[in-house]
Amino acid sequence: MSAVSGVVTGRHFEYLARRTVGDDAFLLDLKKAASAAGIPAIWIAPEQASFLQILLMLARAREVVEVGTLAGYAAIRMARALPAGGRVRTFEISRKHAEFAHEWAGRSDVATRVEVILGNALEELPKIAASSVDAAFIDADKSSYPRYLKECERILKPGGLLTVDNAFAFGQLFDEPPTDREVPAVRAFNDLLAKSTTFQSVIVPLGDGCWVGVKRASA
Repeated sequence: MSAVSGVVTGRHFEYLARRTVGDDAFLLDLKKAASAAGIPAIWIAPEQASFLQILLMLARAREVVEVGTLAGYAAIRMARALPAGGRVRTFEISRKHAEFAHEWAGRSDVATRVEVILGNALEELPKIAASSVDAAFIDADKSSYPRYLKECERILKPGGLLTVDNAFAFGQLFDEPPTDREVPAVRAFNDLLAKSTTFQSVIVPLGDGCWVGVKRASA
């Protein structure tokens, strides 16, 4: 059956969102507190978070790395998909954001599974052993995506899961000219990952577009 142009619309997004389990009271409180603290409300959508949880469970992931913590929402959601003893190490360059995420992760039901690390991920990721991570989620400054990808290629195990947010460039992927300065970086990254021989990947139309890839066993 051939693809139908324009089949994914705003109505489809609303439809699937209404049929996805949303945030619980704790996560809703986290978002309210983050907004009150002046942290941008740019976390992933609940349906995207649910999708990441399903992927992590299917991958039987135990060691997860996240680049870009913000308020800690995604880290907590991912940690809830891990087995006992699992861990999400999440890197955040903003002290304000890291401290907020550390506080709220510590109050969550997965406090022992979330480790918030303050620092530049480009300096911290090289400290992680090669082929030691089951899954990685990249959601930080877009201009550094290629360098984050290079580190994830190194630290992910063969068969490891790669996920990357904002493939649709904040809804401006096709805008000419775009108003967000990071749109060209997203476009360039999309082309880069599409040509990768290390990962088999596809963009999933959830949230602002989410790359999902698997590190090839021969990589």
